[in-house]
Amino acid sequence: MSRRPDERGAALLSVLLLVAVMAVLAAVMLDRLNLATRLAGNAQAMMRARLAATSAESVALVRLKALVDAQGDRTVDANGLLGRDVPLALPQLGAGAAITVRLDDAGNCFNVNSLVQQDIDGALTLRIVALEQLRALMGQAGLGQDEAFRLSDAMADWIDSDSVALPNGAEDAAYRALPVPYRTANRLIVDLTELRAVRGMTAPLYQRLRPWLCALPAAELSPIQLNTLRPEQAPLLAMLAPDVLTPARARGLIAGRPGQGWASAADAFRGLGTAPAQATVRSRWFVLTQSVRVDSVELEEQALVDTGVTPARIALRSWGDAESR
Repeated sequence: MSRRPDERGAALLSVLLLVAVMAVLAAVMLDRLNLATRLAGNAQAMMRARLAATSAESVALVRLKALVDAQGDRTVDANGLLGRDVPLALPQLGAGAAITVRLDDAGNCFNVNSLVQQDIDGALTLRIVALEQLRALMGQAGLGQDEAFRLSDAMADWIDSDSVALPNGAEDAAYRALPVPYRTANRLIVDLTELRAVRGMTAPLYQRLRPWLCALPAAELSPIQLNTLRPEQAPLLAMLAPDVLTPARARGLIAGRPGQGWASAADAFRGLGTAPAQATVRSRWFVLTQSVRVDSVELEEQALVDTGVTPARIALRSWGDAESR
C-alpha cells in the first residue's frame, strides 16, 4: 500500500525526534556516570586523607612523648621539634600524598578557662588573678584600658555560672536584647571560636588576640613553660608579673635560657623575685597542626594533645583552615 508524502514526512520526523531524545538521555547518563566517578574518586581521596591525618597523629604522639620523657624533670626542645613546619613521609599512603605537621607547646598561651575556678559544688566563679593577667596581656596587644576591661569582664561573664554581670561585663539580659537573642554559655569554653559570640569581640579584635589565647580543658591558670617559650611570646611571661617584668625584660630572660633549660622556675626567676606559681619547666599540653593533601583533596586539622597521661592522647580535634578557627 502506498503512503502519501505527508505521512512519510511525519514518520521521518518521529524517528528523528526519537533519536534526539535518545541522544539527550545518553548524554545525561554519561554526565551522571562521570559525576558518580568523580564523587567516588573524591570519596576515596578523602578517606586516604583521613587515614593520613590519623597516621600523622600517631607519629606525632610518639615523638611528643619521647620529648616529654627525655629529661624527666623538665621539657627541653633540644632538637628543634617545636614551632616549625615539618614534611612527614608516609610511604604506605602511596604517591600523591603530602603531609606537613607542626607541633607547639599548647600551654604557652592565656587559658581563657582560667578566668573561673570551680567551687566544691561545681559552680564556676571569677578568678581575679586570671582576669588581671588577661587585662595585662590585652594591654600589651594594643588594647586600651577601657576596651580591655569591657572585653575581659564580658569573657569572664560568658564562662562563669552566675547571672550577675561584672562592672564592665554582660550576662543573659544583654544578649537577650540583641536582634537575634541568645544566652551566655555558663560553662568552660571548648573551642576558642566561641569567643566570637562574646559582647565586644569584633572580628579584628579576635584576630589580634587569637595568637595569645587558648582553651585548655581545665579551669587552671595558664601553665607558661619557660623552657619552650619563644622570644616573640615574651608578653605571656610579662603578664605573670607585670610589676617586675616588662616585655623587653622578659625577652632578655628567655634569651638567657641555658642550653639544657632551667631545672625549675625558681632558677629562671633568681634575681627577679619569686617565680609565679603557674610558671613551669615541664610541658603537658601540645597542639598538633597538620595539612594533608591527597590528589585533589586538601585537609587541615588541629588537635590538642595531652601527654600527661600514658599513652598520650588526643583531647580535642578541629577541622578546617586557620581562617575558620
